[in-house]
Amino acid sequence: MSRKSRTQTVAAPAATLLPGLVVGSHGRHCVVETPDGQRRICHPRGKRNQAVVGDQVLWLPAAPGQGDEGSIEKVQPRRNLLYRQDEIRTKSFAANIDQVLILIAAEPVFSESQLTRALIATHEAGIVPIVALNKSDLAQPFAQAWERLAPYRAALDAEGVPHYQVLGLNLTQPSATQAALLQELLAGKATLVLGPSGSGKSTLINLLIPQARAATGEISQALNSGRHTTTTTTWYWLDAQRRTALIDSPGFQEFGLHHIPPTALARYMPDVGQHAQGCKFYNCTHLHEPGCAVLAQVGQGISAQRHRLYAELFAELSQPTHYG
Repeated sequence: MSRKSRTQTVAAPAATLLPGLVVGSHGRHCVVETPDGQRRICHPRGKRNQAVVGDQVLWLPAAPGQGDEGSIEKVQPRRNLLYRQDEIRTKSFAANIDQVLILIAAEPVFSESQLTRALIATHEAGIVPIVALNKSDLAQPFAQAWERLAPYRAALDAEGVPHYQVLGLNLTQPSATQAALLQELLAGKATLVLGPSGSGKSTLINLLIPQARAATGEISQALNSGRHTTTTTTWYWLDAQRRTALIDSPGFQEFGLHHIPPTALARYMPDVGQHAQGCKFYNCTHLHEPGCAVLAQVGQGISAQRHRLYAELFAELSQPTHYG
């Protein structure tokens, strides 16, 4: 037998790549769900195959006798990716999502800067944002917080359609109307829940998915994350048909936007950007130039506080960065 024919005889068949959805992530470890609902721990093969929750991937199971884990061989093209970037690192939240539910609370007092940053990131990623103010049972703090959201509730586009959907919730004892509205908003979509600690994210998850705590424990145990459970991002199905999903992400204190050029900032603050076309200069910064249509709207179509946030972010993003 020739060397060529011997080689052909012993050659092993190529392994078949299997499709999957990343439903859990902790560091370099992922939980991949197969089309029939089975889940397996997988590790990315190389930096190019780093996956986040929501990614569609192609993966390989381990060879017989080498355990029941697998390897992610390819991350399929994403339709979107929500992430934040500070001066040091980039943190991805989730990919291939339909909307982001930004959950804030009447108490503790929410940061309008954090809210604005999250809204800008969702607009930049082409994802629909929803703002939900929790703890409507706290009458006075809720009324004050609701008033702070007035510019977001009042912001309309040229056709009179609100730029932002803003709703009030009491997640500890939701009314039938609130529960129905939540179900309607979430139905048939993949929704990332984003918000700072204390906003009520865990309450929301446990309200909509009673088995969430057990599911989180299983994923955390599988990923060997132990006490670092809160750093794990998890995808939950809300229905047996696996059409409606809720993605729980860790709370955040900072939200860097260093991936956005300062000159693009107005584009992602729609109540500011819709007036920018009327500026006298094409490269107007909307901070001090004569003939600026944005400045002319401050205190009218644009709240003074929103413009102050724009100016602060413009200054921040204009600073040189040094990535490590």
